[in-house]
Amino acid sequence: MAVEKGKGTNVSDIEGEDDMDEEPGEVIESAPPLQVGEERVLGSSGIKKKLLKMGVSWETPDFGDEVTVNYVGTLLDGKKFCSTRDSDEPLTFKLGEGQVAKGLDHGIITMKKGECALFTLPPDFGYGAEGRDGVPPDSVIQFEVELLSWITVVDICKDGGIIKKIMEKGQRNERPSDLDEVLVKYQVTLVDGTIVAKTPEEGIEFYVKDGHLCSALTKAIVTMTKGEKVKLIVQPKYAFGEKGRVDVATCGLPAVPPNSVLNIKLELVSFKSVIDVTGDSKVFKKILKEGEGAFVANEGAVVTISYTARLEDGTIFEKKGVDGGHPLEFITDEEQVIPGLDRAAATMKKGERALLTISPEYGFGSDVAERDLAVVPPCSNLVYEVEMWDFITEKAPWELNSQEKIDAAGKKKEEGNILFRSGKYQRAGKKYDEAVDYVSEDQPFGDDENKLVKALRISCWLNGAACSLKLNDFQGAIKLCSKVLEFEFHNVKALYRRAQAFMETSDLVSADLDIKNALEADPQNREVKLLQKTLRQLQFESNKRDVKLFSNMFAKMSKDSSVPMKVSGNC
Repeated sequence: MAVEKGKGTNVSDIEGEDDMDEEPGEVIESAPPLQVGEERVLGSSGIKKKLLKMGVSWETPDFGDEVTVNYVGTLLDGKKFCSTRDSDEPLTFKLGEGQVAKGLDHGIITMKKGECALFTLPPDFGYGAEGRDGVPPDSVIQFEVELLSWITVVDICKDGGIIKKIMEKGQRNERPSDLDEVLVKYQVTLVDGTIVAKTPEEGIEFYVKDGHLCSALTKAIVTMTKGEKVKLIVQPKYAFGEKGRVDVATCGLPAVPPNSVLNIKLELVSFKSVIDVTGDSKVFKKILKEGEGAFVANEGAVVTISYTARLEDGTIFEKKGVDGGHPLEFITDEEQVIPGLDRAAATMKKGERALLTISPEYGFGSDVAERDLAVVPPCSNLVYEVEMWDFITEKAPWELNSQEKIDAAGKKKEEGNILFRSGKYQRAGKKYDEAVDYVSEDQPFGDDENKLVKALRISCWLNGAACSLKLNDFQGAIKLCSKVLEFEFHNVKALYRRAQAFMETSDLVSADLDIKNALEADPQNREVKLLQKTLRQLQFESNKRDVKLFSNMFAKMSKDSSVPMKVSGNC
């Protein structure tokens, strides 16, 4: 026997009442767990819950979920008016849709699987002034409820177009993204049970971004975890729409009529994560085997890898560490291998195996590359199957003592200088930034070390500003020079380079001030004098433009004022 609904549950009715700040049961989350035999009022609803038997796990159902329960409904005098136990048929219904007394809905969302509880419902949350068979009007009633199970129900697109019922939960919490390759099994039926699509026993693989079968499938897959099994109810707009689908003769599958609702049993067997390594869709990494731990090689690590490198047509042009060969050892971010392999290796964990797809820009570019086993033609896309054997990362600043930090900063600065002289300004700038990290202001140093540390910082900021100017990053140059001037307000190099950046951003007033301060500190500095000469030329040209602009403006105003006003009116 089903529980006859009283006032149908409408969650918005409760939330909208001015005298109620929370739904019944909400305060339970922050209150101590109920003990067997203990009774508590749920929120300000007046609903009482007495725990009769503990449940398992920590999860509870939510509105929209399909629950299966056993219950016995009684009046306060013990008179029974409904029960599933009499028929030995548990009740399955959807929470929050008015299928039962709304107090029962709000009580069940506080229960765990296997839990048994006694709920006492005031009339407003029971059958109200109308009552029902066996329940007089305005009666306080009780339900002894056992929560047997529930199915989580999700409205994926929030429009009722794809309803997902979770039949079996998956493993872990990770979900596939649009770039990932998934392995799924599914069976698709019409409402009458006709099978219209089905995967082979082993399932089917595809990339989520490429789509498959119908849009509902990929929209559902990105909400699932590995091993999860679901049932989907799909409306036509997310299935085959108004046109339907013609017979698939090669598969022996029937047509899908126009405007058909589909039922899909779907399992996400597994997926392989695909990462856009460079952020511009030119180096992709598909993880074939997860690595160990949480740490990746990162930039500056000494890595040991094995790989097989192929062209798109499958031609192998290089092998390292396979078939008895020696693995490759290199330092990441040092241009010792092609950029795509370098960048991808820095993202890998120990033991990870991955398939890299590398565009020419991150490969050998437009050059012909003669490798061990074949020649790589110009502008070739490359495929590397790589395994990370091991890596040794640089020690972080907090792992070093004061002298080691100073030594590491000095080494990074010298590496930056070498790169700068080679015209590799972006990499040089990174080295200067790394050097400053070792001797940053939040690192503790002794009094005798502070002078050296300060000089290192200032030198790296100045060199970094020089890199920024070469890269046309004028705001970056201004920021770095300003850091120097906070410590040495008459540092000529900082004033000179900041003035250059101000001139490039057309801030001639700030540039003029920096040049004057630089000449005040070093009146004979030839480079500053030359820069001042350039500034004067820019100021002259700017003034000339301003004069022309204002002349045109005044001429237009004079012309407008000479035009007679037109007066409208009756003759």
